[in-house]
Amino acid sequence: MIASLDGTVSAVFADSLILEVGGVGYRVFCAPALLSTAKVGERTKVFTHHLVREDLQALYGFRTPEELGFFGLLLTVTGVGPKVALGIVGSRPVGDLQIAILSDDIALLTAVPGVGKKLAARVVLELKEKVAAAGVAAGAGAGFGGAAGESEVVAALLALGYSAGEARQASRDALTDLTVGPRLEERVKAALRTLLKG
Repeated sequence: MIASLDGTVSAVFADSLILEVGGVGYRVFCAPALLSTAKVGERTKVFTHHLVREDLQALYGFRTPEELGFFGLLLTVTGVGPKVALGIVGSRPVGDLQIAILSDDIALLTAVPGVGKKLAARVVLELKEKVAAAGVAAGAGAGFGGAAGESEVVAALLALGYSAGEARQASRDALTDLTVGPRLEERVKAALRTLLKG
């Protein structure tokens, strides 16, 4: 499994780039935002999802572990393949997409080419459930506030692809904000807004 590549860009195409690492050129499919900043001859690092199928092997590259984690999460949704998942991840910052999912903002998702209303609704439904399940599993039987309340938010952020350190800090920031309500969804949204500002 190839988790990341650090090398020199040797070519940039409409949907991918070639990254030379140790004399081997890897073709990595990327979102337009990453491709627009890639320059031939410059060194770059991408976090990769290595897709292996019976008839296909492909690498999908991302600027951050958060983008990679969210891409993996999108692939768990019925009907979302790598091309659509890459389009969604590349359309906006990950935090914006997560807030859209938690807010049932189907219009934001349908703005992505290849995502219709039915698929957008499925993404919202399936990913929202996963975030809620992660929160319940981490803090089952716990009330709002204190370490247990924090663990629910941290678990939800981890499920969305953030690192443990980022999740803990954003959770603390969200829990100290007195304007945030007690529901898990409200606390996760506040934590995502904190991560966006950072």
